[in-house]
Formats: sequence, structure tokens, C-alpha cells
Amino acid sequence: MNKNLRIYLCAILAMFFWAGSYILTKIVFENQFRPIMTIFIRLVISSIILYVAVRLMKKKQKIDKADYWKFMVLGLMQPFFYFLGESFGLTLVSSTVASVIISTIPVVTPIFAFIFLKERISVLNIIGLIISFFGILLIVFNADYTFDASPLGVGLMFFAVSSSLVYAVFVKRLSYKYSPYTIITTQNILGAFYFLPLFLIFDFKHFILIKLNTELVLSLLGLAIFASSLAYLLFTTVIKEIGISKANMFTNLIPVFTAFFSYIILSESFTLNKIIGILIVIVGVMISQIFKVINKMIF
Repeated sequence: MNKNLRIYLCAILAMFFWAGSYILTKIVFENQFRPIMTIFIRLVISSIILYVAVRLMKKKQKIDKADYWKFMVLGLMQPFFYFLGESFGLTLVSSTVASVIISTIPVVTPIFAFIFLKERISVLNIIGLIISFFGILLIVFNADYTFDASPLGVGLMFFAVSSSLVYAVFVKRLSYKYSPYTIITTQNILGAFYFLPLFLIFDFKHFILIKLNTELVLSLLGLAIFASSLAYLLFTTVIKEIGISKANMFTNLIPVFTAFFSYIILSESFTLNKIIGILIVIVGVMISQIFKVINKMIF
């Protein structure tokens, strides 16, 4: 398979998994799970799965002492800060609105990438970004152009966005030295330790009273395996290959997939505005990637 095609497929698949996580999180919340316990449990499961996989595939790497602080910051930004903002935000806004806010990451990513990593961004990248963001607005606004969402919920989601940007910078730097398996396994283990005190203080007593059911268990496993493990492994590879700015452009696909999942699973409305918005987002993402393809064809 062509390398570029493989990377793009990895990016799309990661977005697909993350979009599904909004639906699964809503389902978990409906089963009396709280945000902190949800995050902690999915990180513990994910850490165990990844650690076993790393050992079996013999991909274990030793982390240099000089990089300890980088991994500590990495785990603090994501999953700790990111999941705090996203999970509590999801208790206040709909799955579609939450995913749309997260997909604003590409709007400010080029600034971070330019300042911290000296990444360049082309005119087509900017045009594609503007087009896809316009599509996002069509998805999030109602037919009468009203926006109904909790200000606190929106603020929490944007806190998650900020954390994700800092996280991406550290991932980019660490990806030159460590494999995606090492990075994601380490960040999830650290994230679990960060959340442990909060879990024990606020949610443990509630957790032991919850009766598990098939829907809840499958949703938690889906979050741990697909959203907290596979999606991060795929996306770390994408960041390493095409950079933060181009990689984060694909996050515009998250509300597209989330809107579809919400319509099928949660019975959220799927209006003409949303359909048009979805198509515009896809066109914007495609345009943002044209420059790289043309550049390779010419040179």
C-alpha cells in the first residue's frame, strides 16, 4: 500500500475511534458512571492491554532520565487535563457539540506548530481549514442559527482543546526518539496514576455500588481498546509522518462521524444543515492535503 494512503487511512481510522468515544461515554454516563471513574477505569484497562502488547511484541524501550519530565508533562496534558475537560464537558453538552468543539483544534494548531516546532503551513492548508470549519458551523447550529449549549460545558471542552495542543507538541518531539507503543503506554499509565487520588477520594464509594451490565462493560472496553489505545497509536504515527498541523486537520472529521453515530445510536437529529456541513468538512480536509500530494508529484 502507498505510504501516503496508509498514513491517511490511519488518521481517518483514529478519528473514527475518537468519534465513537463520545457515544460510548454518553452510554457509560447513562449507566451511573461518573466522569472521573470512567476515565480511570478506561486508562487502567488500556494500560494493561498496551503493556501486555508491548511485552509480547518485544517493543519495550527504556526511557532516558532526561526525558522523564517530558513524559510527565505529556501524561498531565493528555490524558489527565484533556479527559477532565472532555468528560465533564460531555455531561453538559451533546455528543455532536462536544465533537465539534474538539475539532476546532486545527484552527489554532498551525500557530503552536510554527512557534514551537517551526512547521510551515501552506495556503491550501489554510483554505482547507477555513472551509472545513465553515462546515463545522453548519453541523453545530440549528436551522434557525441558534446555538444551544451550556457555557460551562463549552468552556470545559475548550480546556480540553488547549491541553491537546500542548500534548501534540510533546508527542512530536518524543516521536523522533520513541515508538508510538512506548509513548502511548507510558502516557496512559501516568494518566491512571494522576487520576487515582481523584478516583479514591470522589468516586470509589459510588463505584463499588454500581451493578455492571453488558452494555456498560462493552462500552468501557470500547473506550479503553479503541479510543484510549488504538486511536492514540495510530495518531502518534500520523503526527510523526506528516506533522502536527496536517495531522490535526483530520480532527475535523470527528463531528462528521459523531453526527452519524449520534443519529444511529442516540437518535439525535440529522438535518439537511448537518448533511451539507459534513460534506463541506470532508472537502476542506481533502483540500488541506492537496499541497503535499502535488508537491510530491512535482518534486
